[in-house]
Amino acid sequence: MEPMEAESVTELPRGAQWQYEPKWDGFRCLLIRDGRSVRMRSKGGRDLVRYFPEIASAASAITAGSFMLDGELIIQLEEGYSFDALLQRIHPAASRVKRLARETPAHFIAFDLLRSAEVDVGALPLAKRRLALEKFARRYFRGNEVFELSPANRDFAEAKRWLQHVEDGHDGVVAKRLDLAYRSGTRDGMQKIKLLRSADCVVGGFRYGEKKQGKRKVLGSLLLGLYDDAGRLHHVGFTSAIKASDRVGLTEKFEKIVSKSSFTGKAPGGPSRWSTRRSAEWQPVRPVHVVEVCYDHVSGGRFRHGTKILRWRQDKKPSQCRMDQLRQKSAKRLQARAAKPDER
Repeated sequence: MEPMEAESVTELPRGAQWQYEPKWDGFRCLLIRDGRSVRMRSKGGRDLVRYFPEIASAASAITAGSFMLDGELIIQLEEGYSFDALLQRIHPAASRVKRLARETPAHFIAFDLLRSAEVDVGALPLAKRRLALEKFARRYFRGNEVFELSPANRDFAEAKRWLQHVEDGHDGVVAKRLDLAYRSGTRDGMQKIKLLRSADCVVGGFRYGEKKQGKRKVLGSLLLGLYDDAGRLHHVGFTSAIKASDRVGLTEKFEKIVSKSSFTGKAPGGPSRWSTRRSAEWQPVRPVHVVEVCYDHVSGGRFRHGTKILRWRQDKKPSQCRMDQLRQKSAKRLQARAAKPDER
């Protein structure tokens, strides 16, 4: 079974047929319990049980014999939610996974119930599924430090407040149709909106792309940096959203300023553990060019995803590009509650 997904939109839908929830920034997970067996499937179909044994153990301890939950895996540290801590779990060494599960335990944020006992709850409309999920949570989540119920509301004004106060841990709002059954593997009936922000960054290097234009290698991505209070340039992310027509010109521009070094703080690492062919090699350049990029979320002092170029800033000095642009408050736990009758 594949999880139901959301269509990206630019505005929150409004109306009595919608329910609103925070869009959590973690690992999507379908958790299936059948007797003593526990399965945890990622959005891409990967088995997550071995990477999050504390979740599987807590699921086994729930006295309900059979159930299926849709939710998000998150890890909260003292400074807030950490996507990097989640990535650290995807590691082949069982001893390391066991240690991390003890030191930085994950939580399961449940936002849908698809099966309970032998009842196919997923066939019910969301309005009834949510009531069933709240009843399930009241019975089985109390006293359980691993499982939590995600907030949900039918109040459009409250959803707008969630969107305006996006913080570390959730990066937007999801709207779901109350009258529809769970539609596995589709984007019908669920919409998401993210709040995008911008930052002025120094280009500290680039990677060549895998494809050539003619016989020429052209850059595939620009490596972005920001200065800390001590004057060190830290790598904070990348942008590969570059028009094909601009790649040759940008390649020539940055090849002229290739340097022996650039980042004096955190430097770009190797390929992501989630990627397969991305090259770990990168070319440092003199940090003299500034570009404004838009981004959706920050985790661990880095852009959570790739960014998009808004404009080049010839008017701004590289030294003005500081880390304080990315400062975010730690997430406050949203209180889960059902919408009141007058909100419906």
